[in-house]
Amino acid sequence: MAVVLSPRLQPDVGHGLDQPYFSKLESSITVQETISDAQIAAEENGNLLIVSPYDEEPHLLDLRTLDTANQLLAKGLTGLKCLRDDYATAPYVESFNWAEVVDSVRKLSAAEDFHWEENGFYIVVFRSQIPPTTVYADLGVLDKAAHAEATKSGGFLKYWFGSPDQEGRNLATCVWRNLHDARVGTVGEAHRKAAGATRFLYSEWQIERLRLLIKDGAEEWEITKWVD
Repeated sequence: MAVVLSPRLQPDVGHGLDQPYFSKLESSITVQETISDAQIAAEENGNLLIVSPYDEEPHLLDLRTLDTANQLLAKGLTGLKCLRDDYATAPYVESFNWAEVVDSVRKLSAAEDFHWEENGFYIVVFRSQIPPTTVYADLGVLDKAAHAEATKSGGFLKYWFGSPDQEGRNLATCVWRNLHDARVGTVGEAHRKAAGATRFLYSEWQIERLRLLIKDGAEEWEITKWVD
């Protein structure tokens, strides 16, 4: 886990994204394969979605707060999976099954008879290294509180984090509806407390800001560096 702080704390650090990474979808994976019943947590009306490793209600995404496009992406992102063991240092796009996620968005759009128009989303990538002196449980307490706070603010579509490797390096990532939501969601008390503890818990950290663009019909996509 990692406490993902405000996207304005650190300058962007590129990892193989000097040029746009784009892909035309070729995956034949089905929606059922990427979105399991266990991942869709709901009350009687089915409006609450598990979008992080935390499955208690304060951490669930209320789909009623989103428009259709963001609902579909949030559902597709429940199938986000890490593809390699060295994700902490590997190129970001190559570390996850983005083609399958967008393929799920396309299939979900078709199932709901929704015409997907080109849309962009905001991604934060937090790369870190913890020293041997850091108590991992302490990170967990800060991280969980910050996540609940960000979820309450709205527009927080996905949160994923891995486990530190043998050198203490790790990666966490967030997908937001837009930059405004990310800024609003990371200025509360829990995030301020986490930010204050960063210098003591981490020996190194870097933040990357990226843009996920899903094009018309969800047939093509690209992830590039975020430009204000």
